[in-house]
Amino acid sequence: MKTVSLGASRPSTVNFRMPTRDNLVPIRVDLEVDGQRYRDAFTWNPRDPDSEIISFAKRTAKDLKLPANFVPQMLQSIQGQLAEFRSYEGQEMQIKEKIVPLKIDLRVNNTVIRDQFLWDIGNLDSDPEEFARTLCDDLNITDPEVGPAIAVSIREQLYEIASQSDSVMREKQLSKKGRRAPEFSSNSYEQRGGLIQVFWQQRKRHSEKEGMVSV
Repeated sequence: MKTVSLGASRPSTVNFRMPTRDNLVPIRVDLEVDGQRYRDAFTWNPRDPDSEIISFAKRTAKDLKLPANFVPQMLQSIQGQLAEFRSYEGQEMQIKEKIVPLKIDLRVNNTVIRDQFLWDIGNLDSDPEEFARTLCDDLNITDPEVGPAIAVSIREQLYEIASQSDSVMREKQLSKKGRRAPEFSSNSYEQRGGLIQVFWQQRKRHSEKEGMVSV
């Protein structure tokens, strides 16, 4: 059993953002140029200027000794994903308690991590990075790359849920010509003392050591 504190007892309206404490966007890059491949996943602050993206792409190509023509493609990939996120900004969404199932199934270097758990996307104080660190500690995972990979996976799932909620409500707004805000519907869960008692069902935690596998 895991106890998660409620973000708010009543619905509140905010501009579209990641339903987490830090408004960090999950970015995934998978490029192949001239027979060389670059794959990575990380988070990015959508408020950072484009000059930061350019510096990051150049620095990454230099550190990994990638051809120079990786830089514009990396830049295009990151900017495209940020542009998609920013297209939702300005839209209103209502934040209410909603418990959703999330799943982790990752291979990072020589570690395989599988898990499933419940998450309250109405809690804007939630922290995927802190959750990932705690999970790694619980499973005695020492590889420093595993925690960030778990956090990105969580953020990707939360982003998909939030953006789908926004898209559905925008379609309803267009069809009805109304001004209703996107809403995270609430589900009925047991409450005690202002806390949600989240029951971890069908919980699986496996840390398996296999041969070296690249992310």
